[in-house]
Amino acid sequence: MKLQVKFSLYNAVTKVAIILVLGAIILFSLDRLAHNQLDNRLIKKKNKIIKHLDDNEIDSLLNKEQSFTDYNILKEEFIVLTVLPDNQKDSTAKVFTEKREIEGDIEVYRILNYKFSYHKNWYNLEIGETMTTLQSIKNSIRFYMLIVLVAALFITLVADYTFSNFLLRPFYRIIDKKINLVDDPTHYNYQNIPTSTSDFKILDNSINSLMRKINTLFALEKQFIANVSHELLTPISILSTRFENMLNTPDIPVEHENKIYASLKTLNRLKLIINSLLLISKVENNQYLKTEEISLKQEIDDIYEDLEDRIADKNISYSAQLSKDFHFIGNKALIHTLLINIINNAIKYNVDHGTISITDKTENEKYILTISDTGAGMSAALVENAFDRFKRGNSEENGFGLGLAIVQSIARFHKIDVNIESEEHKGTNISLFFANES
Repeated sequence: MKLQVKFSLYNAVTKVAIILVLGAIILFSLDRLAHNQLDNRLIKKKNKIIKHLDDNEIDSLLNKEQSFTDYNILKEEFIVLTVLPDNQKDSTAKVFTEKREIEGDIEVYRILNYKFSYHKNWYNLEIGETMTTLQSIKNSIRFYMLIVLVAALFITLVADYTFSNFLLRPFYRIIDKKINLVDDPTHYNYQNIPTSTSDFKILDNSINSLMRKINTLFALEKQFIANVSHELLTPISILSTRFENMLNTPDIPVEHENKIYASLKTLNRLKLIINSLLLISKVENNQYLKTEEISLKQEIDDIYEDLEDRIADKNISYSAQLSKDFHFIGNKALIHTLLINIINNAIKYNVDHGTISITDKTENEKYILTISDTGAGMSAALVENAFDRFKRGNSEENGFGLGLAIVQSIARFHKIDVNIESEEHKGTNISLFFANES
């Protein structure tokens, strides 16, 4: 889950929790306030009745056929006066909630009960107000609070996501420009990403510092490979010359001749390794020009002529069905090396009477060339490390594990994407993705 989404969810959950707590407090307080308000109203009515009490008022309340006040046609309030036996004790007004049946209707009322003495007679006064309205108000408030909660949650998520997106935008730009989009340390851009967040500035500067160290080590490695390769070629050439001169010696014993031939073969293999490393080093150091117009179809035809005998030796069925003659600007010699390495591997690791097919297609504004074989194939682990130097898909075959490393270096130099799909004992598909320039 992205950090931005986590921030948004955390803020939303926090705010919803706060709203729920505050809502519970408000509802509880509302209930208390409503009861207090009703109680105060009942006390005021009681005081008003007692203050204006006279004989006629008492007779009217005692003899009244209805208990509800005349002005309350909805029967939300009632006043009941009853006579009590003598010798009662004074008492304070009591307020409670109770169901009452008044004139055939049963409702929940908030009732004030008060005993008092008037002209030596004792009376019990009850004043009630229905709780139905209060409950309706509370239900409405709960409903609107639910709506407010859902709206607040939605607004919070949108606002937090938008704000976190704005806040983290420099972070994602740093990750993309300084890490994800960097395919070569020599092409790294050390310019800082604009941001007002000090943490992101520290991250940016740390990545820049790390890339400077990597770039230095990378340059040293390439320089070391180039220097060592150059230095090794001279003694190899000297040894090769000496061995060849020894072979021209008259009456040389056969066993010595065989040893000299084996030594020359080893030197030639070593020379091939060094030349491959030199080629990779020169490509990665951009020591080649990309100024030639290249026809992929022509290159593939030329390579077939070079490898036709090897293909025939293994009875391999070869087909190159290209729908178009794709042209692009690059280095012709390097592209020839790239293609011949792939096709040579397709021959080397193929089975007798196997097949090699070269096809093409255009997809998403890219020209895709695919070279397929029915050879030994590679495991998922080997595919993952296929471009690592000195690693081979089949250790039983002769080779030095530099073929695909050369392919990858030349492809990067020409901004060609390489994709490998392979399965053991079923074959390998290598696809080259070219920018569609023609």
